[in-house]
Amino acid sequence: MAIHVREITTARAISEAIAQEMTRDQNIFVMGEDVAKYGGIFGATQGLLDQFGEERVRDTPISETAFIGAAVGAASEGMRPIVELMFVDFFGVCMDQIYNHLAKNTYMSGGNVRLPVTLITAYGAGYNDAAQHSQSLYGVFAHLPGMKVVVPSTPYDAKGLMIQAIRDDNPVIYFMHKGVMGLGWMTMLDAAAGPVPEESYTIPFGVADIKREGTDVTIVTIGMMVHRALEAAQTLAGEGISAEVVDLRTLVPLDREAIIRSVRKTHRLLVVDEDYRSFGMSGEIIATVAESALDYLDAPARRIAVPDVPIPYSRPLEQFVLPNAAKIVTAVRELMQGA
Repeated sequence: MAIHVREITTARAISEAIAQEMTRDQNIFVMGEDVAKYGGIFGATQGLLDQFGEERVRDTPISETAFIGAAVGAASEGMRPIVELMFVDFFGVCMDQIYNHLAKNTYMSGGNVRLPVTLITAYGAGYNDAAQHSQSLYGVFAHLPGMKVVVPSTPYDAKGLMIQAIRDDNPVIYFMHKGVMGLGWMTMLDAAAGPVPEESYTIPFGVADIKREGTDVTIVTIGMMVHRALEAAQTLAGEGISAEVVDLRTLVPLDREAIIRSVRKTHRLLVVDEDYRSFGMSGEIIATVAESALDYLDAPARRIAVPDVPIPYSRPLEQFVLPNAAKIVTAVRELMQGA
């Protein structure tokens, strides 16, 4: 059978994945703030209400503890909830349900209670949403055992990883960067639309993707920063520097082997992270290389991340703290000189 591939946005890829899974499994339902009539503020549930009706696509009150707690209960009774919480910053108001129930109850029941909940949230800065609507925070949830953490960077990955998340019997937190959704009311990233098969498919968790092959330096990153790294790699290629861009795609599970393989080939490592610098993804990746491939490094590993300050509202200050292609190019040049 021929595979039909079209160019669609990340938002449509996610909503299509959910629709295909809801058609396949009657135990799947969607709930959250503005997910029904509005179709999700970031378009991730667009069209689902018309297709599946109010019983399976439900708008909730602004009571995150209540509806995430309801998802935990529904999952423990055999349902497969998909729950959207608009911004990752809002998880603070319902952390007890997420970390003390969703993440722990399978372990505390000796495996007798399964919680196949897919928790969707938006992350990322660059749009002057200020300190309470602009964080990344995937490192927080990767640090807390019991949940899988997914961060797609392209429409193709978004669909395959969403279907995989819905079918997983464990809780999954699915992060979608506002800038890669392809929304008309935001600055459109070219890569927010891309080729996606119409048919259903999965992408396994814990398998990184080499978005660009290279031989001189490994750039490890995730989500929106994949595109910033690819921009930088294009510039560096003009200077005769070959950068390999490793898109982790998931933080839990983490494809440590792919990181180590790449570093053993290139002998240099730069980690690019839109999350905060300290105690997060960037440090974990550098520690992984230090533990397993330190002898292969020709220069000390480097990282670019958000300084340990709240994300500023001011556009110049926000751009100052965020990683970008120019900062990546500068760091790679310094790595090459440091060799």
